[in-house]
Amino acid sequence: MLLNIHPEVEAVLEKGGPVVALESTLITHGFSIPENVEIALSIEQVVREQGAVPATVAILGGEIIVGLTPAQLEYLGTAKDVRKCSRRDFPIAVARYEDGSTTVAGTMIVAHKVGIRVFATGGIGGVHRGHWFDESADLLELGQTPVAVVCAGAKAILDLPSTLEVLETQGVPVIGYQTDEFPAFYSRQSGLPVDLRVDSLAEIADLICAREALDLKMGLLVTVPIPVADEWPASEAQVVIDQAVADAEHEGVVGKALTPYLLERVSELSGERSKKANIALLLNNARVAAQIACALASEK
Repeated sequence: MLLNIHPEVEAVLEKGGPVVALESTLITHGFSIPENVEIALSIEQVVREQGAVPATVAILGGEIIVGLTPAQLEYLGTAKDVRKCSRRDFPIAVARYEDGSTTVAGTMIVAHKVGIRVFATGGIGGVHRGHWFDESADLLELGQTPVAVVCAGAKAILDLPSTLEVLETQGVPVIGYQTDEFPAFYSRQSGLPVDLRVDSLAEIADLICAREALDLKMGLLVTVPIPVADEWPASEAQVVIDQAVADAEHEGVVGKALTPYLLERVSELSGERSKKANIALLLNNARVAAQIACALASEK
């Protein structure tokens, strides 16, 4: 892979220090201009405040960048025709010298290649409601790429029980950080159990180290509930999500366009309540991921 690692990120990795990988699809497909870049910079700042180094991943002109500069973030935030890159998209974007933003799956691949052990995102992709055959590549990547992914569960627009079933089939441990239930993205609870509850950062670090010592190739999913003050109650969110799903069905939205459509439609219908919750959980996940990275670095 043609990789360009930011000097700061490379220096910290060489010393075994704490680095947190960050995705870039939230910049190109998650939020509008200029909010997208502002949020990305805020996430990076939260990581730094906890003592770790952020490494936002993207593809620029066919070159895979690990640790975007502020200028590169600004460019990506306004660039046109940016390819959303999962595993299948890398050779296309690189060979054709394209710009690309990395999904959860795409970011995991790059993070593992360069030795980043922890990755923070909002929510993973999963199985779409009413489309059991439509499974996100994130689930398959979690089954084959050994990176710890910190998230607020899967996006609430998805079929959460089916998503957990696929994760089980892929052999991915689903860990609840200070929770017994799989978070429902905007909401703290889903009624669905996690495989294991842990209440300390040291326990998470021990799990990651044990997985590495056993040389197991699957990822580790660390789920973190949205802070109480920022939660969008499930009883309210579900009504809006159901309407957004029905609208997508009516308009025939499928494939790669479905998730961005649903997230945008939910934001419109909720009066941006969902967006506020989304930003809050992104910042919270970045904070926890940085703390985990620091805990791992301290064990060396």
